[in-house]
Amino acid sequence: MDRLLGIDYGDSKVGVAVNDELNITAIPLQTLFYKGNKKYLFEEIEKYIKQYNISKIVVGMPFNMNGTKGFRTEKTNEFIDELLHKFDIDVDTIDERLTTSYSNLIMNEIKVKSKKKKKIEDTMCAVNILQIYMDKLRK
Repeated sequence: MDRLLGIDYGDSKVGVAVNDELNITAIPLQTLFYKGNKKYLFEEIEKYIKQYNISKIVVGMPFNMNGTKGFRTEKTNEFIDELLHKFDIDVDTIDERLTTSYSNLIMNEIKVKSKKKKKIEDTMCAVNILQIYMDKLRK
């Protein structure tokens, strides 16, 4: 079964998730607090690629609410170009609109404290990005 790595990309932190071996659900891994240190970021991503034998990376694409591309979309495309250059791996994207709102809704439902929310919000977004992608593949 192909393993997928879901990524919620940001300027200082990146949420990371992986699918389970049966390709049913996305599993949270961690938030990488890289604060602009791309060398560290790509080393960590490479560790996950090797550890889980990742065949494809799915990156959330931050469109504006009206569906247009904005500043964050350009930054994310630059990140994707770097991924493609550094790793011999397929990269796909999925619309990540509302994943932050949905992640916060889930964390509120399970009563995650505010301090912890800030630490895991990006990871939860990566889970949602990957889950949406897997669900679309099943349709």
